[in-house]
Amino acid sequence: MGTVVVKKVIKRKPGHLYYVDGQGNVCEAKMARGGKKKKGKKKAKKKKRR
Repeated sequence: MGTVVVKKVIKRKPGHLYYVDGQGNVCEAKMARGGKKKKGKKKAKKKKRR
């Protein structure tokens, strides 16, 4: 495990991943599945005809 050097240096954005690369820089990458939650679409119910 690593150690925390400094806290609250960058503002985190939802849906992004932050990591430290080989040179010690903080990098930001967009996550494939992340960020804002989408509003669910309600399915229309089909009425059965007799």
